[in-house]
Amino acid sequence: MTTASDVSNPLKGLNDVVKAKGLPPVELWNPPFCGDIDMRIAGDGLWYYMNSPIGRKPLMKLFASILRYDADGKYYLVTPVERCGIRVDDAPFLAIRMAVSGADRSQKISFETNVDDEFVLGPDHPMRVADEAGTGGLKPYILVRRNLEALVSRALFYDLVALGVTEGEWFGVWSSGVFYPMQKADEIG
Repeated sequence: MTTASDVSNPLKGLNDVVKAKGLPPVELWNPPFCGDIDMRIAGDGLWYYMNSPIGRKPLMKLFASILRYDADGKYYLVTPVERCGIRVDDAPFLAIRMAVSGADRSQKISFETNVDDEFVLGPDHPMRVADEAGTGGLKPYILVRRNLEALVSRALFYDLVALGVTEGEWFGVWSSGVFYPMQKADEIG
C-alpha cells in the first residue's frame, strides 16, 4: 500500500541501500519506473539536484552506487522498490587519477574516479576513444562497472598519450596485456 510519505519521497528505497555493504545488485532489480527527478551529472563530473551542486561526496557516492544505464539509453537511480530517471551530460564518472606500473606490454594503468571507484585498464575495464563533437579532438572512456563509463580527464588523457606507442597502423597504449588504440598513427600530427 502506497502512503502519502512514499509519494513525497522519490527515493524511499535508499534506506535499504545505505545499510548494505558493497555495491548493490541494481542490475538484478526491476522496480517500477517512478518518473524523472531533477538530478543531473554534468560533463565535469559534478552532480546536481534541482540545479544545486551536491557538495557532499558521501552522498554522490551513494547515488553512484545505485546508478544504472539501461538498454533504452537512459540513466536511472535504482532501488529495490523504484527506478527514477536522471540526466547525464556525458559520462556518469570522471577518471581523475592515474598510476602506471610495469613497462611496455606488461604495463598496467590504474585509474580512480571522482566517486572513488578504482580499477585497472584491461579486459574487465576496456577503453574506447570517441570523436569529440565540434572540435575534432578525441575523448577516451573506460568501462568502470555495469555499463557505466568514466570519461578520462583531459590532463590524464595527455598522460595516456605520453605513454602511447605505435602498433601497426595504430597509436595507443598497453595495459594488462591488451593494446588500446587511440588514433591511426598516420593521423597524428
